[in-house]
Amino acid sequence: MSTLSDDIEVREGSYGEKVIAVEPGGAEFIPLNERHGRPLQLFWTWTSPNMEFATVFVGFIGVVFFGLSFWATVLAIVLGTALGAVTQGILSTQGPQYGVPQMVLSRRGFGYWGNALPAGINALVAGIGWFAVNSVSGALALNALTHMPEVLCLLIVIALQLAVAYLGHNLIHVFERYAFPVLVVIFMVASVWTLSKGHPGAVHKTIPGAFLIELGATFGYAVGWNPYASDYTRYFKPDASKRAIALWAGLGLFLSCVLLETVGAAAGTLPSVVSNSNPTAGWTGIFPTWLGDLTLIAIVIGGIAANALNIYSGAISFTAIGFKLPLAARRAIVALGFGAIGFFVAWAGLGNAGEDYNNFLLIIAYWIAPWLAVMFCDMYLRRRQDPAQIEHLLFHRDYTNWAGPVAMAVGAGVSIWLFSNQTKYVGLIPTHWPSAGDLTFEAGFVLTAAIYLIWRLAADRQARTATA
Repeated sequence: MSTLSDDIEVREGSYGEKVIAVEPGGAEFIPLNERHGRPLQLFWTWTSPNMEFATVFVGFIGVVFFGLSFWATVLAIVLGTALGAVTQGILSTQGPQYGVPQMVLSRRGFGYWGNALPAGINALVAGIGWFAVNSVSGALALNALTHMPEVLCLLIVIALQLAVAYLGHNLIHVFERYAFPVLVVIFMVASVWTLSKGHPGAVHKTIPGAFLIELGATFGYAVGWNPYASDYTRYFKPDASKRAIALWAGLGLFLSCVLLETVGAAAGTLPSVVSNSNPTAGWTGIFPTWLGDLTLIAIVIGGIAANALNIYSGAISFTAIGFKLPLAARRAIVALGFGAIGFFVAWAGLGNAGEDYNNFLLIIAYWIAPWLAVMFCDMYLRRRQDPAQIEHLLFHRDYTNWAGPVAMAVGAGVSIWLFSNQTKYVGLIPTHWPSAGDLTFEAGFVLTAAIYLIWRLAADRQARTATA
């Protein structure tokens, strides 16, 4: 294998700007002669995947399941999404500098093998969890549009998703670009129609702590893209503008999520939508036939746009754990494997689509917040370190940093035990004080950051004393 040094694994093969070609390799460094692209493309790359019904449903649950008012739900949407969008922008800026996916960059704070904790979780959540959620959403929309059997619709949707993800990076960016105007126009019309019909002044009975639970869900939805951030910027040239990268990545994520989640909150104020057992059909049922059909088509396209990223990044996360597969097709092999597993998970979910969706979003926030704490604390501690030294660590199998996995595991475990507030598990504090809501991701971030910083500062001081 050709390398820049004895440790840095370089992606082999010729890929360049080819679109209809299988991207070689997996989680390796992208050589400089293969770099291309511009920051503006991140706007549609992070807008198109959120133009789908799963995004709409995030706002819907705030009003319907938690009884929040429309405006309280919108406030939770804006705050939670803003947090996830800001971190998305920051993480995206590191792709051009280091030329590797996000879960390889994660090795800085977790060590080579300790990184199996976040990379493994992300592979499962992205390649199977989100894959199933979006596949079901697209399949139900296709079923409502064509009346074909649900399982056949699911097969069609998954086949299209796999086709885009299998070919890889360049086709994904192109697909998101051409899906962008179609999705934006259709969903903008549907949004205007829904907002004009909604009842934002409707009075609801709020469950205790509902605002913080919805805040956690909206944060979970937005921040769920963070572990993919540099996957879609690592092909940029090293001198690409960091400011432009952060702006377009964060803005695409923020605007798309806030718009459609707000529309979902408005839909939740409409009795005809709430009373329908199929939320997708209930929402599109308020439109005239032509708009309803167009919206169903957009939901299918949006599901493909989202899952192309989920399958691709899930596969990269799996290869980032350190498993050795045939180099020329390691990412593609894993993508097909996740697709096969995800099909059966999605099939099982056809009968109860939407159930436990809020729990899923909260779980995402529970694990990503501690992971972010390690990432950002490590970035702060290494702010003056030579990037070349960091690159060396990313592929060094003997590099350990147990402060990362330990801090994340303890931070996530303790915060879930104390603060989790979902239907599957209610933590110690919400059990006794329901109005506490759900502060798991906030507590997890703070606790993990404290453990990591104390550990690393103590270890660095000890190392300096030993060499003095």
